[in-house]
Amino acid sequence: MVELFATEQLKKLAPRYRTFIEKELYPLEIALVNIPFREAGPILQQKRELAKKQKLWAPFLPKKEGGAGLTLTEFGQISELMGTTPFGHYVFNCNAPDIGNIELMHRHASASLKKKYLLPLVQGKIRSCFSMTEPGSAGSNPVALETTAIREGDQYVINGLKWFTTAADGASFAIVMAVTNASASPYERASMILVPTDTAGFNIIRNIPIMGEAGEGYMSHAEIEYNNCRVPVSNLIGEEGSGFVLAQERLGPGRIHHCMRWIGICERAFELMCERARTRNMGDGTMLGDKQTIQNWIAESRAEINAARYMVLHTAHRIDQEGAKAARPDISAIKFFVADVLMKVLDRSIQAHGALGITDDTLLSFWYRHERGARIYDGPDEVHKSSLARSILKNKKA
Repeated sequence: MVELFATEQLKKLAPRYRTFIEKELYPLEIALVNIPFREAGPILQQKRELAKKQKLWAPFLPKKEGGAGLTLTEFGQISELMGTTPFGHYVFNCNAPDIGNIELMHRHASASLKKKYLLPLVQGKIRSCFSMTEPGSAGSNPVALETTAIREGDQYVINGLKWFTTAADGASFAIVMAVTNASASPYERASMILVPTDTAGFNIIRNIPIMGEAGEGYMSHAEIEYNNCRVPVSNLIGEEGSGFVLAQERLGPGRIHHCMRWIGICERAFELMCERARTRNMGDGTMLGDKQTIQNWIAESRAEINAARYMVLHTAHRIDQEGAKAARPDISAIKFFVADVLMKVLDRSIQAHGALGITDDTLLSFWYRHERGARIYDGPDEVHKSSLARSILKNKKA
């Protein structure tokens, strides 16, 4: 990791996270990604408790709430370190969707919801999920939702079908985005509502197989039916009709988290590629790294990863200084640019490993399966490119 915004706090914290990850997680990760989460969970829980003991828990939180009070720019650099292993964010309680739900509820949930749901989530006693995407409507258009939440007295009655609700398996509650006023303007139709997963009518249909792997626990994506699911109106997050605004607020910093995690994956895949190039004997007196094509891949990957990191941290710094709205074009740019770099670096590293690269003997196939969606979720590449281009052209016209 290159610490581009190396504050004094970051200089102290980064080595501690790096040491923990290399000592406690790297030796276990191959074994853990190849067993069910219910088996890996107890081992990871031990590491989570150790992270708490070493005061490395949830560094994005304010200090008064047990975190390190990091800025988005500082946390982004810690997030890169966590991203070098599949379990980094989970062990430090920084995993999606919990981190996004924590930030959302911290700003907009009522005191009673914070006490009952946010506090145990922050403490790592429960997990949560975020239920927005639907199979029947375009995920790239968050105002085109079909799930409804109709108010009846002091309750919302929720009906609809959601999917790709990450980590619903074993979660204690979902934050659901549903239409509360179909006649309102497109950006004021939906609201966010907290739904405990033990509520009658909350039905997990399946964990969706991703390239053949359905997963379980927090490493899964569920399809969920909301069938006359009743919750109190007091479970509303923020104001009624503010769902779209809250979703955008949640996704801005969330894209920084994702992009820096992807850069962490890139760095690890890059190191694996370099090690392979350095040690693979081709049988004719040369090493794999002597081949010009491999040298090109290494050089191109190094340049692209560095460029991606600069872009993301510049965007994080702008969000810290000016807010997510001002940084919207930058957020679109990093989303498609870093996702593309991620897939290029992973593909090169897999190719450099030959047949070994597509086995589960390395982390590369795991990451390729789980991260191909980087170019799709939180807005497909094409949508972000279009948004960025429109913004550029609008400013040129002005």
